[in-house]
This record gives sequence, structure tokens and C-alpha cells, in this order.
Amino acid sequence: MLNIRADRLSKLPPYLFVKIDQAKRAAMAQGRDVIDFGVGDPDLPTPAFILDTTASALSTPGSYNYTPTIGLIEYRRAAAHYMKCRFGVTINPENEVIALLGSKEGIGHLPLAVINPADIVLVPQPGYPVYESGTIFAGGVTHTMPLTESNNWLPDLTKIPAEVCRQAKLMWINYPNNPTSACASLDFFEQAIAFAKANDILLAHDSAYGEVYFDEPPPSILQVDGAKDVAIEFHSLSKTFNMTGWRTAFAVGHADTLAALAKIKSNLDSGMFEPIQRAGIAAMEGFDRPEIVELRNMYRQRRDVIVSALREAGWDVTPPRATFYLWAKCPPGHDSWSVATRLLDEADIVVIPGAGFGETGEGFVRFSLTVNEDRVREAAARIAKLSW
Repeated sequence: MLNIRADRLSKLPPYLFVKIDQAKRAAMAQGRDVIDFGVGDPDLPTPAFILDTTASALSTPGSYNYTPTIGLIEYRRAAAHYMKCRFGVTINPENEVIALLGSKEGIGHLPLAVINPADIVLVPQPGYPVYESGTIFAGGVTHTMPLTESNNWLPDLTKIPAEVCRQAKLMWINYPNNPTSACASLDFFEQAIAFAKANDILLAHDSAYGEVYFDEPPPSILQVDGAKDVAIEFHSLSKTFNMTGWRTAFAVGHADTLAALAKIKSNLDSGMFEPIQRAGIAAMEGFDRPEIVELRNMYRQRRDVIVSALREAGWDVTPPRATFYLWAKCPPGHDSWSVATRLLDEADIVVIPGAGFGETGEGFVRFSLTVNEDRVREAAARIAKLSW
């Protein structure tokens, strides 16, 4: 019998969202009215000002050709302008920014560009599964940095063993955080940069949710003096602008790292479709438009509805300050998979069990607020009928 599966595939943990999707589809096949708080995929259309730019670009002669792997210079300039306007960070568009086919693509490919087999990669847990899978594909070894409620869901860098620090080549952090929705201060970023410099580690910050916030705008790690010496930062247009399917993002920071990532990409992809880059330019230039402010207000309202319902049902819930995720503590005596299973079986509600993001996520479930307010209120009514 032909065996075509590479051994590395057996090292991958089950991809969480596949299992959840199978359970959801099975429930829907039975005709049940499922409310899906699972995958974080915005439910509203891409704003009109972005669509209008795309339509114009689609009718422009020459827009269907290959584009540079690193992105059009106009796209990179727009990213640099955004970083300056939003964070006060100066970025050279020639060599300190690279376009990505979504931040997931860049996150997955980065280990191929910067680590060798058996090198250690520091990975937060709970965390985005691609940090670990990208390491596995590159032949690296992950060392878990536990994120705990007692430490405000920040890694305790002082607890990483000295021998691990000596062997580590790459460290991932992600704020505002998925799945916990925690935010990091500039003080923490300063500590992380100092740690990376002291141990000759590349620091990669995933800032996919940097524009989905309800209080103070979250900082960029590149605001720390000297950060570009050891760090890069990933920015995604997916969540902010309802553009998940468009696959447009960028990375900024340490020039040599971005050049290495570009070399990997030039061998694996042929650049982002030009009309999508033009759409991305319009989005980045309009990051502070009223439409984007209104999206944040909408998520805030959804957050408040579900938080109120869960509290009335006896859950211990802290309202998130950013992201469109609610990281809710399981009722006493219940683990995350049993809570997720019961919500689906008894209330036709899909949530993500925290244990699916790593063992340190146990005891929590994640609600994604990408469901319209009427459905959020319906879900709230169903939850209120359950006794824990």
C-alpha cells in the first residue's frame, strides 16, 4: 500500500477548529438552530470604501500580472505610513516591511526562514496553534511559555530555564491575545525586548487584533527603543476590516529577518493579487475612519450582552478590553470540553474549549463575538435556561 504521509504530520496536534466544525455540522445536519461562537470570522461585509477601491483596481490594465513577493512599494509605503500614524514608529518601506498572504501564512513560514532543525522556539500556551505547527514543519522544538490568569495571561520570562534560553532562536508573543483577549503594556514589551537581546533571540509579535479594542489603543512592540534590532511584528487586515478571506497582511521590523522570510516566500508564492493590495492600501489609509470605529462599538455591544448573560447565569467573566473574543471561566466542577459539549448538546451553541489551545487553557471556553446582536441575545436566553 502506498504511504505518502510525511512523518512530520504525525507530530502535529489535531487542529482544534476541524474537530469543532465537524461537531457543528453534525448538529446542523439534524436541523438544529446552531449559534456559532467558534471560529473568529467577522460576520459583516468588508466596508464599502475598500470594495470601491477594489472594483477600480480590477478594471485597471495590467493589474492581473504577478506582483513582487514582498509587495508593491505602494502597499509597503501604506504599511509604513500606518505604523507612523498609529504608533509613531518609523519604518523604511524598502526593507522593513513585507506583504503577506494573511498573517497566518507569514507566521507559518517564519520558522523555515530563521531556525534550524532541533532549535528551540518559545511558544505561548494557550495560543494560536500555528506557532507550534510552523515550528514542527521547520524541524524545531517548542518550549511552552504558560500563560496564566494569575500573571494576567503574560509569560513569566524569569521562569524560562537558562539552558532553554541558550538554545532558543525564536520567541512568539501575541497581544491583544487570542484566545485570552489579554492586553500587554509597553512595560511588558520593554521586558520582552530586553530578554530577547540578552539571549540573542528573535522576538515575533503577532498583533492581528491590534485595532479591535474597547479602551486604550494597544501599543506596538516596535515602540520600544531598539526593538527593530531583535523583533518583527505581524499585522493583519482580516479582523479590523472584515477581510478574512482576502488574505492580506504585513510584517514589519528587523530587516534581515524580513529578507529571510522573503526568500522563503519567493520560492513558495508569487505575490499578492494587485487589486487586493490596492484594497489593503485603502484599508490601512482608513484605519481611523468612522466605519472602523463603529465596528469596535458593535463588538463592544455584543460583548456587554453576552457578559451580562453569563454573569446572570453564575459564570465568572471578565469583560475583554480588546479582540472580539470572550475568554470565559468554566462553571465550577466543569472542564472546558464538557462545557463546550453541553452548550452544543443542550443549547445548540458552539464555543471553543480552552484546552484545545493547550493544557494551560483548561478551565476556560472562548466565545467569538462574530454573531449579530439578535443571535447573541438568543444565545443569552438559551444559556440562562441551563443550570450549572
